Amino acid sequence: MVKISIFDYGAGNIFSLQSSLQRNGAQVSIINDFEESSEVDGIVLPGVGNFDPAIISINKCKTGFSRFIEKNIPVLGICLGMEMLFEKSEEGQLAGLDIIEGEVLSLPKNLVKIPHIGWNSLEITDKKSKLFEGIPNKSWVYFVHSYYTTPKNSDIITSKSNYGVHIPASIEIDSIYCTQFHPEKSSTTGEKMIKNFINICKRSK
Repeated sequence: MVKISIFDYGAGNIFSLQSSLQRNGAQVSIINDFEESSEVDGIVLPGVGNFDPAIISINKCKTGFSRFIEKNIPVLGICLGMEMLFEKSEEGQLAGLDIIEGEVLSLPKNLVKIPHIGWNSLEITDKKSKLFEGIPNKSWVYFVHSYYTTPKNSDIITSKSNYGVHIPASIEIDSIYCTQFHPEKSSTTGEKMIKNFINICKRSK
């Protein structure tokens, strides 16, 4: 069975994510220190919490997390979990993890209602995306966010969505897979993505 650990920033509210992973065949553990998960097949950075507290939480065990990145253990970053991998964010004062070049910006308050909450369609830009295998273009997914990422290298963007601006809805780089939306709240489409991530972890063992 594939072993996946969810990193808990202390913000809670990760039950639906845990349930989705378990429904699709993963053995799930909740951790707050990467030393607790020396033998896992995948890591999930969930999409709950605020930027600075989450960075403080993960910085306490950043060395352990870096080891997973170096070993190419698959990582799924969701919403905040995606944003904190970048260099910096307008949400916080602290530096991001600086694993992905680029920054996180606030959605344009003069154009749209913030936060962006609800369903929106995806324009899948990378047909070879492992996370979107078997998922049709223009599928609908569920967003809850006030910020969006701006990768320096646009080639890593695998899908986009529009909400006042073009939002990079997902990215893939090396063993890192990220979504700005919440797959665990995105019905059957999201369930398929969760299953795809579990399969990615299985193949990388």
